[in-house]
Amino acid sequence: MTPEQIVKKFFEEVRSGNNPDYATELMADQVLAHQVISEEELTVLRTPQDYADHVKEMVEAYGDFSLEIQEFMVQENKVYVRWKQVGTHVGVVDGYQPTSLPVIEIASAVYRIEDEKIAEYWIQIDRAGIEKQLNRNKIN
Repeated sequence: MTPEQIVKKFFEEVRSGNNPDYATELMADQVLAHQVISEEELTVLRTPQDYADHVKEMVEAYGDFSLEIQEFMVQENKVYVRWKQVGTHVGVVDGYQPTSLPVIEIASAVYRIEDEKIAEYWIQIDRAGIEKQLNRNKIN
């Protein structure tokens, strides 16, 4: 598969929550995950199982969320994706009790493909926006 096909399949199957365990087919055994959190970079080592568990936690927190790819670009072995995820707050998130109200996540990532697997990615998520929504929903 091409880098474009790999990342599209990753979003359709894994990131969407439809089939998180399919991560084993699309991710390398060890993936460098570079995360930007409040202007601070953090790199963690993820396995396909770690990632699948992470997606399952998102489903527990936000139910069967929708995931819309808003931008998708490919440059050689790197793929850029920007997406909008809309879920319903049905599980505890960072200490916030469920409200059954919508929560929107806007995020983007660059995925590097090596040997037909996701080997590394750089992700930015509007965590402050999510926190603001959770706090606003709690007050209502």
